[in-house]
Amino acid sequence: MRKALSLLALGLSILTGFTALAQDKKLTNEAIWAGGDFYAKSIYGVRSMNNGTEYSRMDREGKDVFINVYNYESGKKVRTILSSQDIQWNNEPVFFDGYSFNSNEKMILLTTEKEKIYRHSSKSNYFIYEIASKKLSPLTDFEKGKQGLASFSPDGKNVAFVRGNNLFYKAIGAETETQITNDGEWNKIINGGADWVYEEEFGFHKGYQWSPKGGEIAFYRFDESDVPMFSMAMYGSLYPEQYTFKYPKAGEKNSTVEIRVFNLKKNATSVLNTGTTANDYIPRIKWTRTEGELCVTLLNRHQNDLRHVLFNTANPDKFKTLYQETNDTYVEVNDDLYFTEDGKYFFLSSEKDGYNHIYRYTMNGKLANQVTKGKWDVTSFIGTDDNKEMVYFMSAESHPTQRDLYTVDFNGKKKKKLSKHQGQNRVEFSNGFKYFINYHSSLNTPTRVTLHKGNGKEIKVLEANEAVLANIKKYGLVKSEFLTIPNEAGDQMNAWMIKPADFDASKAYPVLMYVYNGPGINTVNDAWGGANYLWFQMLAQQGYIVVSVDARGTGYRGAKYKKCTYKQLGKYETEDQIAAAKWLGSQSYVDAKRIGIFGWSYGGYMSSLCITKGADVFSTAIAVAPVTTWRFYDSIYTERYMQTPQENAAGYDDNSPINHVDKLKGKYLIVHGTADDNVHHQNTLEMVDALVNKNKDFDMFLYPNKNHGIYGGYTRLHLFRKMTNFLQQNL
Repeated sequence: MRKALSLLALGLSILTGFTALAQDKKLTNEAIWAGGDFYAKSIYGVRSMNNGTEYSRMDREGKDVFINVYNYESGKKVRTILSSQDIQWNNEPVFFDGYSFNSNEKMILLTTEKEKIYRHSSKSNYFIYEIASKKLSPLTDFEKGKQGLASFSPDGKNVAFVRGNNLFYKAIGAETETQITNDGEWNKIINGGADWVYEEEFGFHKGYQWSPKGGEIAFYRFDESDVPMFSMAMYGSLYPEQYTFKYPKAGEKNSTVEIRVFNLKKNATSVLNTGTTANDYIPRIKWTRTEGELCVTLLNRHQNDLRHVLFNTANPDKFKTLYQETNDTYVEVNDDLYFTEDGKYFFLSSEKDGYNHIYRYTMNGKLANQVTKGKWDVTSFIGTDDNKEMVYFMSAESHPTQRDLYTVDFNGKKKKKLSKHQGQNRVEFSNGFKYFINYHSSLNTPTRVTLHKGNGKEIKVLEANEAVLANIKKYGLVKSEFLTIPNEAGDQMNAWMIKPADFDASKAYPVLMYVYNGPGINTVNDAWGGANYLWFQMLAQQGYIVVSVDARGTGYRGAKYKKCTYKQLGKYETEDQIAAAKWLGSQSYVDAKRIGIFGWSYGGYMSSLCITKGADVFSTAIAVAPVTTWRFYDSIYTERYMQTPQENAAGYDDNSPINHVDKLKGKYLIVHGTADDNVHHQNTLEMVDALVNKNKDFDMFLYPNKNHGIYGGYTRLHLFRKMTNFLQQNL
């Protein structure tokens, strides 16, 4: 349940800003979930080439796949490097689904026959393609099993990969592979990968890194032998199969993690003496620019004491501390650690002054300077141009709902905003920061893709999504409004509202509130949404007002607003959603007896709390894939905000919907996928058991073999049609 998981938040950004002009169609679930009128085009898969003036992209034409190269400035295709039509293996075309270049761009690693493991991890069969000779060869013997996480060494001489939870490498052109580890075993030992909870909550699944010159490989070794097993039934056969995997719930045993370093020349592995135990985490490893220097990030189980320590791999028993940060609540883990090319400095981001900002330190661990300052949050540290001594970053300086691109020099001076349009921007830079592609959307526009010089000057529009703009008018989408709503603590909470096109202030309308409200996650954004946003527009066409509110616990308003929910998830968020519903109910145009709430994942947790603890305010609730007690969720996420159940039993139980079912008065629909490996459908079944024990009526629906996203085929259409019918009958 990490921040970046937009699927869990069901599309966290929203809004459009068009009036209902020339409407000749009405939105339907079929048009939203099975039609293509609102498919927003974009420029996907852009990868800068070494020269910084060109980028490569994987394009598809029917079944055929191409790796094409485009010129940044002109936007035109300049050459095709590879086509699936031109390569064969065993007299069959090779339809690759991913690729990566080696460092000199003379060879390509092709991914084929990808097979998912968890949300992000997968295994495949890899090929190596030599561009000049057009030679195609398998990475290894496919009969030994699929490989994962394959990557070229920086010197381009070798490829490392994982198979069967063991780490291997193979020299380019060699007949044999070298096996680095031998003890890998499913549900026991993982080498070079990540276990389920690290992948989900620390956001990585590649558990190894090549050293700068390719002479060493630093890798994770997870021993998950003592981690409790979770099992899910997979239906479709006479006897359902059981899928079992290691899943540490809050307060339970985690994997024991080690960092090891394999030296290719010595053909030897050493274990770094990190001093960690099973109650500690190692959320990141990163080589500096110097061969043999590895930075290891250490974090205690409470996640309130973080250290970056530096090892010289020639002496694995000693390290020096580069940086340490402690906090009364928790310290965020991110990917913002950056070492400069000259070996003198490193950069990181931290919330230690109350807002997330960028800092520069010497390699002796001394603070050189705070690079960014102010009562606003840096939302993304993009990187540095070491030659020009400039830092590139995104921030919410303008407003928590907005994102802009800035540069500032290493000393924190000469700050300049490079993005030009109000709303939310996301950028991808070319090598050397010569160009960037900007992905912008706002209240008034779907995604607009533009090409810019490194100084921000716009060169051309790459995609304006004019067809989507036309369909916005054709279907009569209405303007969404930003507003603020007070809570009882005196905060003005950011919100958006969608009203029916024929809104009449003298009438009283039913309201559906959309909630997520997980720590640091916002649903109120000055950005174009997705299909869920169209569903909200459809409800507005049917006479509902739809509202979303960023209550306490959400992000980009400083650490205090975000972290006030520490050790009592659900308490202040529920109070604020209830306060927002009461405020809405006091408006003359709202029917206070017809206020409903809908959420997915953490949002399902919130909607379940609101229909129970807020039973006098909310008449209807829909909870999709909800957490119903944090005792059932994973250790890393839950304990970051709650500590363990053994330490904070009241914090877990006081705000678990399961413990408030006796308060339920309104109509309640709970939905789950039975193959949800993230929020297990155990949450829903235990909630159902509690409801039955209190003799409470409710509606439930399960989607067999569907995961946390509940998608595939007509699944989303079926789900949203069911929710639409439920609202029409009960709100």
